[in-house]
Amino acid sequence: MTQSSVHGEGTRPGARASRRPAGQGAAPSGGRPSPEGGDGPGRRRAAPGRRHGGRGPRRGRRALRWSATTLAVLILGTAGAGYLYYEHLNGSLGKGERSSGDSKVGKAQPNAAGQTPLNILLIGSDSRASDENVKLGGSRDTRGEPPRGDVQMLIHLAADRKSAAVVSIPRDTRVDIPKCTDPDSEKVYPATNDIITSSLGRGGAGCTLATWQNLTGVYIDHWMTIDFAGVVRMADAIGGVEVCVNQNVWDRPLPTMSGGSGLKMKAGSHKVKGEQALQWLRTRHAWGSDQLRARAQHMYMNSMIRTLRGQNVFTDTGRLTDLADAAVKSLTVSEEIGSVKKLFDLGMQLKTVPPDRITMTTMPTVEDPQDRNHLLPAGADAEHMWTMLRDDIPFDDKGGRSGAKKAADDKAAKDPAAPDGEIDVQVQNATGSSTLGPVGGRASAIARTLVGKGFAQAVPDTSGAGSEKRTVVRYPSGDLKGDARKVAKSLGIPMSSVKPYEDVAKVTVVVGADWREGTAYPKQKSPGAGELPENTDALNASETGKCMDVYEPYRW
Repeated sequence: MTQSSVHGEGTRPGARASRRPAGQGAAPSGGRPSPEGGDGPGRRRAAPGRRHGGRGPRRGRRALRWSATTLAVLILGTAGAGYLYYEHLNGSLGKGERSSGDSKVGKAQPNAAGQTPLNILLIGSDSRASDENVKLGGSRDTRGEPPRGDVQMLIHLAADRKSAAVVSIPRDTRVDIPKCTDPDSEKVYPATNDIITSSLGRGGAGCTLATWQNLTGVYIDHWMTIDFAGVVRMADAIGGVEVCVNQNVWDRPLPTMSGGSGLKMKAGSHKVKGEQALQWLRTRHAWGSDQLRARAQHMYMNSMIRTLRGQNVFTDTGRLTDLADAAVKSLTVSEEIGSVKKLFDLGMQLKTVPPDRITMTTMPTVEDPQDRNHLLPAGADAEHMWTMLRDDIPFDDKGGRSGAKKAADDKAAKDPAAPDGEIDVQVQNATGSSTLGPVGGRASAIARTLVGKGFAQAVPDTSGAGSEKRTVVRYPSGDLKGDARKVAKSLGIPMSSVKPYEDVAKVTVVVGADWREGTAYPKQKSPGAGELPENTDALNASETGKCMDVYEPYRW
């Protein structure tokens, strides 16, 4: 497994990774060299006083893959009456299994209007399975190796369809990857703890989806992937996106630093397209760190969304035809949305959100103590973000809750349920996590508590339940929902944590890592709209006038 620095090159000696907003000067981060290749066939060397930051060309194209995938979704959602034209493209649309991993996350509860959130995982693949991809991606010696998911972002569309959030996870973040089975070869990959980019090669996009679900507790409806060739195809179709720098920039090789994207432009705003757009997205040295490069990519994405909305692309049938053709030929999607009609319906939901209600973020992370070139989710801050997604709380402060929690609580009072003493309940201990071992005796303690509350048939399950970040109450399909909600209410577990699950035969309380002590579920302070942790580097898609600072050695 090759690895790359998550702190990037261009760091001053002893400096920590910068997570500051753009416009406050280049404060790059430090690190150690990565064993991965650089912008050319040779490996990249660290810049003076800088740590290795990974594969520039690949990461640039990863960003473009993200751009292309998002653009494709937007385009497919604007086809309107011309949609029938795209039926002949169905054969060009690649499809795959939605989930190929062991994941126990249930769908979100509907809000008062019966609406549920929509979650789509976007994956940029570095696959070099074709001559075209090898030509574009270089590294011919890696042809035939398992692909990596080098860009991974979750689009969350609120249940009321009035806001959207995008959350990215850095490729070198170490996470628990579940047991996965490759849907084509049927090869079984055991559960492991590794950087998240490797999940794509352990059972395809369906394994990456399962990894995200287990990490976040968020049910993901669909996935989409795009490779190098698709990126270039879509980049040529965009037509130009405005970007801005505060100083003249030239991302070029230096005497002690090989590689560079070749981006060269004067200070100010510029419209980039084609090769120059690729250069902007793959630039790392000139910004000073990988974190700042992500910010430049977010700026590009936001500008692209505004550009598409400001043009007549949504009414120009001819241009839509060209763009939709490129989009469908560039994408592989999970099979349940594997047709142009279904993608059109999906896009129609996505395009209704105005730019000022779209928030782009990165999961809070900390340096991995086992390998400073890797990251870990930042504990409470990361969980805070996942709670907002699970409870459908807007990332901006322009709207309130969707009403899902209140609707679930109201419904719980109406669902039919058996008498307490007749409800068959088992309790599992899943308090372990990637950093802490399980707490012994939790299943027995909670089962005794339930018996004391009148649930005489509650028993502990000693077979082991792995680890769950959040306590849940599961029930099999059928008429046991009311029973499950009654059990949850008796323990103080929120109704949003009551989920149907096909692999249980009775009401099952799974005690997660968030409930390591006590017999009453700890009250969780629910975040309000817009209350994101400070270290998410949030950008609103309507923000204009944002410019990147250039690290001094790359000014001219």
